[in-house]
Amino acid sequence: MALSMYDLSVPVFSRGLGQLTHLLEKSLAHARANDIDPATLVDARLAPDMLTLAGQIQRASDASKLGVARIAGITAPSFPDEEKTYDDLLARIAKTQDFFATVDRALVDGQEERPVTIKTREGEAHFTAQRYLLQFALPNFFFHVTTAYDVLRHKGMPIGKMDYLGKL
Repeated sequence: MALSMYDLSVPVFSRGLGQLTHLLEKSLAHARANDIDPATLVDARLAPDMLTLAGQIQRASDASKLGVARIAGITAPSFPDEEKTYDDLLARIAKTQDFFATVDRALVDGQEERPVTIKTREGEAHFTAQRYLLQFALPNFFFHVTTAYDVLRHKGMPIGKMDYLGKL
């Protein structure tokens, strides 16, 4: 059985966002139990020139919703990057997952050759939908999910590889 574009995108992004929710919830519980201000986690970053935890989650949300929308030829919902609290970040993830629930499989499957153009700092990048998904959207999404995990670990949160991977 061949994997479809839908199978390679929506469920993969949804699962990754679910694991990101798990990481946030586990870290929040630890922070509360240890009198750590959750705001210090939301604003944490690995290096001065990197995005904060909030920024990583915003970009994971954007990478996934834009990834699916571009493949499907639809407009993704626009979420302003205004999240300041854990609840805001969890709501952002939930809104992204809610969007996935509205995407018709028929709009995604069979779109391997759909042209996808994205704006970059250098201009524009042109892809087929399949190449865009496999070589840009998925790697970009997992970069930001992994970096969010790394920020939380760097701040001492008791999360590990299986929290990232989830139940197998």
